[in-house]
Amino acid sequence: MKSVHTWFEQYGVSHQNPVNKQIHWICVPLIYWSVYALLSAVPNGPLPDSWTWGLLVMALGQAYYLVLSPSLALGLLAFNAVVVLTASALADLGVSLGWAGAVVFVLAWIGQFIGHRIEGAKPSFFEDVQFLMIGPAWLMGFVYRRLGYSY
Repeated sequence: MKSVHTWFEQYGVSHQNPVNKQIHWICVPLIYWSVYALLSAVPNGPLPDSWTWGLLVMALGQAYYLVLSPSLALGLLAFNAVVVLTASALADLGVSLGWAGAVVFVLAWIGQFIGHRIEGAKPSFFEDVQFLMIGPAWLMGFVYRRLGYSY
Protein backbone atom coordinates (compact mmCIF):
# COMPACT_ATOMS: atom_id res chain seq x y z
CA MET A 1 0.00 0.00 0.00
CA LYS A 2 1.21 3.50 -0.84
CA SER A 3 2.14 5.79 2.02
CA VAL A 4 0.01 8.83 2.77
CA HIS A 5 2.91 11.01 1.61
CA THR A 6 3.04 9.24 -1.76
CA TRP A 7 -0.73 9.61 -2.18
CA PHE A 8 -0.54 13.32 -1.33
CA GLU A 9 2.38 13.90 -3.69
CA GLN A 10 0.54 12.22 -6.56
CA TYR A 11 -2.73 13.99 -5.75
CA GLY A 12 -0.96 17.34 -5.55
CA VAL A 13 0.30 17.09 -9.15
CA SER A 14 -3.15 17.99 -10.49
CA HIS A 15 -3.91 20.45 -7.68
CA GLN A 16 -1.40 23.28 -8.12
CA ASN A 17 -3.58 26.17 -9.28
CA PRO A 18 -4.68 28.38 -6.34
CA VAL A 19 -8.23 28.75 -7.70
CA ASN A 20 -8.57 24.99 -8.11
CA LYS A 21 -7.31 24.51 -4.56
CA GLN A 22 -9.85 27.01 -3.22
CA ILE A 23 -12.62 25.26 -5.11
CA HIS A 24 -11.49 21.96 -3.58
CA TRP A 25 -11.68 23.43 -0.07
CA ILE A 26 -15.36 24.06 -0.71
CA CYS A 27 -16.37 21.19 -2.97
CA VAL A 28 -14.53 18.20 -1.48
CA PRO A 29 -16.21 18.54 1.94
CA LEU A 30 -19.56 19.19 0.24
CA ILE A 31 -19.23 16.07 -1.92
CA TYR A 32 -18.28 14.05 1.15
CA TRP A 33 -21.32 15.42 2.98
CA SER A 34 -23.61 14.80 0.01
CA VAL A 35 -22.56 11.16 -0.34
CA TYR A 36 -23.28 10.64 3.35
CA ALA A 37 -26.65 12.39 2.99
CA LEU A 38 -27.62 10.43 -0.13
CA LEU A 39 -26.70 7.09 1.43
CA SER A 40 -28.45 8.01 4.68
CA ALA A 41 -31.65 8.57 2.72
CA VAL A 42 -31.64 4.98 1.45
CA PRO A 43 -33.82 2.66 3.60
CA ASN A 44 -31.52 0.79 5.97
CA GLY A 45 -33.02 -2.63 5.23
CA PRO A 46 -30.88 -5.26 6.96
CA LEU A 47 -28.91 -2.73 9.02
CA PRO A 48 -29.71 -2.15 12.70
CA ASP A 49 -32.27 0.62 13.26
CA SER A 50 -29.67 3.10 14.50
CA TRP A 51 -27.48 2.62 11.41
CA THR A 52 -27.80 3.99 7.90
CA TRP A 53 -25.94 3.12 4.73
CA GLY A 54 -24.27 6.51 5.13
CA LEU A 55 -22.89 5.53 8.54
CA LEU A 56 -21.77 2.14 7.24
CA VAL A 57 -19.86 3.65 4.31
CA MET A 58 -18.45 6.35 6.58
CA ALA A 59 -17.20 3.66 9.00
CA LEU A 60 -15.54 1.78 6.16
CA GLY A 61 -13.93 5.01 4.98
CA GLN A 62 -12.74 5.69 8.51
CA ALA A 63 -11.09 2.25 8.56
CA TYR A 64 -9.31 3.12 5.29
CA TYR A 65 -8.06 6.39 6.82
CA LEU A 66 -6.92 4.56 9.95
CA VAL A 67 -4.74 2.27 7.82
CA LEU A 68 -3.51 5.21 5.72
CA SER A 69 -2.59 7.42 8.69
CA PRO A 70 -3.84 6.91 12.25
CA SER A 71 -3.23 10.56 13.12
CA LEU A 72 -5.10 11.85 10.06
CA ALA A 73 -7.89 9.41 10.86
CA LEU A 74 -8.48 11.27 14.14
CA GLY A 75 -9.00 14.56 12.31
CA LEU A 76 -11.24 12.89 9.77
CA LEU A 77 -13.24 11.31 12.60
CA ALA A 78 -13.93 14.83 13.89
CA PHE A 79 -14.94 15.88 10.38
CA ASN A 80 -17.23 12.84 10.18
CA ALA A 81 -18.91 14.00 13.38
CA VAL A 82 -19.60 17.39 11.79
CA VAL A 83 -21.01 15.68 8.70
CA VAL A 84 -23.34 13.48 10.77
CA LEU A 85 -24.45 16.35 13.02
CA THR A 86 -25.20 18.75 10.15
CA ALA A 87 -27.11 16.10 8.21
CA SER A 88 -29.06 15.14 11.34
CA ALA A 89 -29.88 18.78 12.07
CA LEU A 90 -31.18 19.29 8.54
CA ALA A 91 -33.23 16.09 8.73
CA ASP A 92 -34.68 17.26 12.06
CA LEU A 93 -35.76 20.46 10.29
CA GLY A 94 -37.64 18.36 7.76
CA VAL A 95 -35.11 18.70 4.94
CA SER A 96 -35.01 15.66 2.67
CA LEU A 97 -31.45 14.32 2.86
CA GLY A 98 -31.97 12.58 -0.46
CA TRP A 99 -32.86 15.79 -2.29
CA ALA A 100 -30.36 17.95 -0.42
CA GLY A 101 -27.63 15.37 -1.01
CA ALA A 102 -28.44 15.12 -4.72
CA VAL A 103 -28.43 18.89 -5.27
CA VAL A 104 -25.22 19.42 -3.29
CA PHE A 105 -23.56 16.47 -5.05
CA VAL A 106 -24.31 17.78 -8.54
CA LEU A 107 -23.36 21.39 -7.77
CA ALA A 108 -20.15 20.43 -5.96
CA TRP A 109 -19.04 18.16 -8.82
CA ILE A 110 -19.71 20.96 -11.30
CA GLY A 111 -17.44 23.10 -9.12
CA GLN A 112 -14.77 20.39 -9.08
CA PHE A 113 -14.78 20.08 -12.86
CA ILE A 114 -14.59 23.86 -13.24
CA GLY A 115 -11.59 23.82 -10.91
CA HIS A 116 -9.88 21.12 -12.93
CA ARG A 117 -10.65 22.97 -16.16
CA ILE A 118 -8.89 26.01 -14.66
CA GLU A 119 -6.05 23.72 -13.52
CA GLY A 120 -5.77 22.23 -16.99
CA ALA A 121 -5.60 18.72 -15.53
CA LYS A 122 -8.17 15.99 -15.22
CA PRO A 123 -9.26 14.90 -11.74
CA SER A 124 -6.91 12.37 -10.16
CA PHE A 125 -9.62 9.75 -9.68
CA PHE A 126 -9.66 9.21 -13.46
CA GLU A 127 -6.29 7.48 -12.92
CA ASP A 128 -7.15 5.68 -9.67
CA VAL A 129 -10.54 5.66 -7.98
CA GLN A 130 -8.81 5.64 -4.57
CA PHE A 131 -8.08 9.32 -5.11
CA LEU A 132 -11.75 9.95 -4.24
CA MET A 133 -10.78 8.98 -0.70
CA ILE A 134 -7.54 10.95 -0.76
CA GLY A 135 -9.14 14.36 -1.35
CA PRO A 136 -10.57 14.74 2.18
CA ALA A 137 -7.34 13.40 3.73
CA TRP A 138 -5.27 15.78 1.57
CA LEU A 139 -7.25 18.74 2.91
CA MET A 140 -6.91 17.44 6.48
CA GLY A 141 -3.16 17.17 5.85
CA PHE A 142 -3.12 20.93 5.13
CA VAL A 143 -4.96 21.58 8.40
CA TYR A 144 -2.46 19.43 10.29
CA ARG A 145 0.55 21.18 8.74
CA ARG A 146 -0.98 24.57 9.51
CA LEU A 147 -1.44 23.55 13.15
CA GLY A 148 2.08 22.08 13.31
CA TYR A 149 0.96 18.45 13.59
CA SER A 150 2.54 15.60 11.70
CA TYR A 151 0.78 12.74 10.04
